[in-house]
Amino acid sequence: MPRESPKRNYELADKIHSAAIHILRRVRTVDRASGLSPPRLSALSVLVFAGPQTISGLAQIEQVQAPTMSRLLKDMEYAGLISRRQDRKDERKVWIKATKKGERLMWRGRERRVRALATALKRMSKEDRKILGQAAGLMETIARIDS
Repeated sequence: MPRESPKRNYELADKIHSAAIHILRRVRTVDRASGLSPPRLSALSVLVFAGPQTISGLAQIEQVQAPTMSRLLKDMEYAGLISRRQDRKDERKVWIKATKKGERLMWRGRERRVRALATALKRMSKEDRKILGQAAGLMETIARIDS
């Protein structure tokens, strides 16, 4: 089997990157209905879909400093979207968890995003949707590959 050239791999990676960003921008327009800023939605998404995190762990995932994350979480806690719990073994450690209200908000937001994509998919041919389904599976594989 002939090897793909690094240039072709780079060009494909560039197309995937560009398409992913454009799709994300398109679906993010429906996020305004949540009433939360993009950084708060992102942090809440981690807590809902990945589970409880420490402040420093969440800050690392979200690529911000711990004090920035603390400020975001303070507002989210006041809104009833998250709760804090001391670690049973190490009282210095605090675990952050999405509340039921936070989970509902996130799932409604995800539903709006998926509906926006589904509307766009209706305009495509059955064959193109089949190809996109295969590509989505491959993109999930890429997401799990360690760099």
